[in-house]
Amino acid sequence: MDLRFGDSEPTDEERAAVDALLGPPESSWEGADRSDADLRWARGGRAARDRRDLLLPGLHAVNDRVGWISEGALHYLCRRLTVPPAEAYGVATFYAMFSVRPRPATVLHICTDLACTAAGANQLHTSVEARLGPESGVQVERSPCLGLCERAPAALVIRAGDDPARPGVPPPGECENEARPGPNGGPGAEPPGDGGGTSRSSEAESGGGKGRRGRETPRATAVCAPATPETAIRTATAPESAPAEPPPPTAVPQAGDPTLTLLHRIGAADPTDLDDYRAHGGYTALRRAFALGPAAVIREVTDSGLLGRGGAAFPTGRKWQATAAQPDHPHYLVCNADESEPGTFKDRVLMEGDPFALVEAMTIAAYATGAHKGYLYLRGEYPRALRRMEHAIAQARARGLLGDDILGQGHSFDMEIRRGAGAYICGEETALFNSIEGHRGEPRTKPPFPVEKGLFGKPTVENNVETLVNVLPVLTMGAQAYAAIGTERSTGPKLFCVSGSVARPGLYELPFGATLGELLRLAGVRDNLRAVLLGGAAGGFVRPDELDIPLTFEGTRAAGTTLGSGVVMAFDDTVPLPRLLLRIAEFFRDESCGQCVPCRVGTVRQEEALHRIADRRGADAADDIALLREVGRAMRDASICGLGQTAWNAVESAIDRLGAYE
Repeated sequence: MDLRFGDSEPTDEERAAVDALLGPPESSWEGADRSDADLRWARGGRAARDRRDLLLPGLHAVNDRVGWISEGALHYLCRRLTVPPAEAYGVATFYAMFSVRPRPATVLHICTDLACTAAGANQLHTSVEARLGPESGVQVERSPCLGLCERAPAALVIRAGDDPARPGVPPPGECENEARPGPNGGPGAEPPGDGGGTSRSSEAESGGGKGRRGRETPRATAVCAPATPETAIRTATAPESAPAEPPPPTAVPQAGDPTLTLLHRIGAADPTDLDDYRAHGGYTALRRAFALGPAAVIREVTDSGLLGRGGAAFPTGRKWQATAAQPDHPHYLVCNADESEPGTFKDRVLMEGDPFALVEAMTIAAYATGAHKGYLYLRGEYPRALRRMEHAIAQARARGLLGDDILGQGHSFDMEIRRGAGAYICGEETALFNSIEGHRGEPRTKPPFPVEKGLFGKPTVENNVETLVNVLPVLTMGAQAYAAIGTERSTGPKLFCVSGSVARPGLYELPFGATLGELLRLAGVRDNLRAVLLGGAAGGFVRPDELDIPLTFEGTRAAGTTLGSGVVMAFDDTVPLPRLLLRIAEFFRDESCGQCVPCRVGTVRQEEALHRIADRRGADAADDIALLREVGRAMRDASICGLGQTAWNAVESAIDRLGAYE
C-alpha cells in the first residue's frame, strides 16, 4: 500500500461510512469537491488535527461497513482528520480485527486459546475451514481468547454491511445473535431506545467531546458457544435459520445467591431496565457519595483497602487521591474493559448482566477525582456488552444520571465508549491511552505516571470494571464493613473466572482468603486434575497438591505464583501440557507490540525453543531449557511493560513445578 496521499478514491460506501461518523467534509482539504474558496486558503486543519482521537472509530466505521479498509478509504479518513497516511496505516495494521486487504464481508473467528484448545478448538477450526470454501463467502480465522471461556470452544461471527440482514428473533441456545439482548444475559426483546438492533457508536450518544460526533455503521454479530462445526457454519452462513435449542448454562453458577456482593443483581434484575436496577439498590452509592463529598469518598475507598482487580493490585484510594490532587485540568477517567487475558471474562459478565452498576461506579469515580469526561475502552470482541453499555449510558443520560447537574448536585459528567479492535497490549493503561488518542497501542515509558500525564497529556485515573464496581459496596456498606470481608491485606470480595476441566465453569464470587481447593470444589473439579493455571497466560501453574493456596494477593505471592486478574483454569491429564505451553508462547509472540527488543525478540525465541523441545524430554531438552531461562530473565528485566515481563512466567512454572519436559 502506498503510504502517501495518492490518487486512490474511496467508494461511495466507504465515503458514507466515514461521513456518518464525522459529518460531511466542509472543504476540498477534507475531501469535498474543490471550490474557489478552497484555492485561497486552507481551512479546518487545526480542528481536524484536534480530532485525531476519532481515527480508531473511523477505522471501525469503514471496517464495519465494508469488511476491510482499502487504500482509498484510509486516504479519505486521513484527509478528514489530517493524519499522515503512514501513521494511519500503522494504526490500521496494529489491530487484529482490521484488514487492509480484501476479504469477505463475513468473518468467522474461532478461538484457539487455552480453554478452547483444551476443549477441541483446533479440531473445530480444521473441520470448519475444510467445509467452508471460498465460495461460501466466509473467511475463517483463528482467534485469541474471545472471553467466552466458560462456554468453550467459542466462535464469533462478524458480518459487515450498511444494513446487514438480521434475524427477527435471535436463535436461542448455543448460538446467540448479539444484536438483541434480553434479561439476565440471554437473548430477548430489544431494549427500549436501542435503535432497533443497530449498533450505535458511543460518539453518536455522547453529545459532546472533541470534534463532530456521528454514527457508526451497524453490523451483525453472533456468538456461537459452545460451538460445533455444524452450529458454527450455520451461524456464519444463515444465522436466521438456526433452530431453537436449549439455552446455554448461565455464566454465573451462583446466580440467585442472596449473599453475593458484586453479582447479586445478575439473574435477579433486568440489565436493560434502569428502574429495575434502582429497585435492587442502584444509585444508592452515588447518593451517598454526593452526601459525603469528593474528599470523603476518596477517604472511604482508601480506608476500605480496595486494591485494583486488574492484576497489579495497586491501592485504588491512592490512585484517586493522586489524580484529584493534580492542579492541571481537565482530569479524565478511563475504565479499562479491554480484558484480553486468556481465561478472563469477569468484566464481560458484569457489563452484560449489570451495566448500570458500571455507569454508576464511573460517575462516583469521576466525582471523587474531579473528572467531567470518561471513556469506557471496551473489547471489540464483546458485541453484547457493547450494546448493553450503550443502552445503559443512553438511559442514564435520558434520566439525568449523566450529563449536567447530576441529581441536582451540580456535578457534570459524561462518558463515551471506545471499541478496541483486537490487541492484548491495549490492556496496559498507557497503551490504552495511545489507542484512544488515535496512535498505535504501544506502552509509554514511566514516569510520568498517568495520574500526572495520562490521556491527552492530562491527569487520568484508570481502573478496570471489577475495581470500579467494588466501589459501590464500599459506599453502601461503609469502609469498615467492606474491609471486614476477606483478609487484612486483601479486602473485600473477589471474582474468579473458572474454566477448563470443571463441571460448572463460570464466574464465581468468593471473599479473599478462600482457598483454591474450595473454589475448584465449588466448580466441580475432576479427579484426574493435572495442573491449575492461575492468572491466565501471564500467570503460573500450580500442582494438584497445592490446592490449599489462599486466594489472596499475598497468599499467592508467598506460594510463588500470582493471583492476577482472577483467572483459574483447570486442566486434567487428557490435556497435552507441551502443546498448551506452545500456545501460550504463540500468544505472546502474536500480541507483542514490537516496541522493545527484549519482548519483540524474546517472545519469538521462546516460541522457537518450545517448538524444538515439543517432542523431546530430559537431557535432550536441557540446552533449550537453559536458553529459555536466559531469554525469560532478559524479558523480565528489560521489557518496557508487563507483557514482556510476564511472558515467561507460565512456561517457567510448568518446567519447575510440573516437570513439563522431564
